[in-house]
Amino acid sequence: MTRTARPAFGTLLFFAIAFALSLYFTFAAVQGDYGLFRRAEIVAESQDLRSRLAEVRMDVARMENLTRRMSDDYLDLDLVDEQARKVLGMVRPDEIVIR
Repeated sequence: MTRTARPAFGTLLFFAIAFALSLYFTFAAVQGDYGLFRRAEIVAESQDLRSRLAEVRMDVARMENLTRRMSDDYLDLDLVDEQARKVLGMVRPDEIVIR
């Protein structure tokens, strides 16, 4: 009786499951919730948020400066004049407005 050398069904099943698991974990490592693509998105989003934070901090500093210049303790007459012109549309009697 001759027996052909073919792998057992259990061995094939083992390698098929191992191959499927390796494909799954590779896919999850690349495109999963914690994968490489998601990490790249998070890094890019982090950089965007940092730049946005810097812009907001600069805006807050500018607003604090304007508030301080318009406060009761320190009044900047040039700023008051600028705001009156800008907000109220006021001009001095000796000025000419060119549009």
